Amino acid sequence: MSRPLVAVVDYGMGNRRSVEKALEHVGARATITADPGLLGRADGLVLPGVGAFPKGMANLRERGLDRVLHSRVADGTPLLGVCLGMQMLFDSSVELEPAAGLGLIPGEVTPLAGQGRRLPHIGWNTVRLERACPLTDGLGPGEVPFYHVHSYAARPRDPADVVASAEYGERFATIVQRGIVFGVQFHPEKSSRDGLALLARFVEIVAAKRAAGRAAATAA
Repeated sequence: MSRPLVAVVDYGMGNRRSVEKALEHVGARATITADPGLLGRADGLVLPGVGAFPKGMANLRERGLDRVLHSRVADGTPLLGVCLGMQMLFDSSVELEPAAGLGLIPGEVTPLAGQGRRLPHIGWNTVRLERACPLTDGLGPGEVPFYHVHSYAARPRDPADVVASAEYGERFATIVQRGIVFGVQFHPEKSSRDGLALLARFVEIVAAKRAAGRAAATAA
């Protein structure tokens, strides 16, 4: 069976090439694109990100990519948000100025309470797995190190959306899931073995979803 196609959403921000290379390394056919047609054909989507929330959302909307993401999620296409990409999955952020997000996961993004620690939070941090999730199958058990770079944290409205958390002045959500929408605050592409293992799990989720869709179409 051919490798699943995972599209890295190109909205002009983020470390797109390193994410693409990591996805290819773990078994995906990966491509960086802003083309709605190609995004519409992809088996899975990754929304990367480095930078400020308002600019990221403005770029998505200017390119019409917010509508594409909503449409693909409604169709059941797995989506993974990374760092800023995870934050933009939420309803809103107060970074720089109040801005609306994609609204795929209820909640808001507010400053990380460093409690005197230097911000942004940069470096390796232990992630505590809070509940079972297909994205983290095989990781752990218990705690796993991942590489973080951020000054803001997502606050899911529903605690059930939190898969894992980390501590930096406060405990914050660092892996989230709502249905086929996943988010990680850290950078898996910079997180060595465990980061690649997590991306491999996402590719497996995408492949399984594609296989199920083809089986259903054949049965019909």
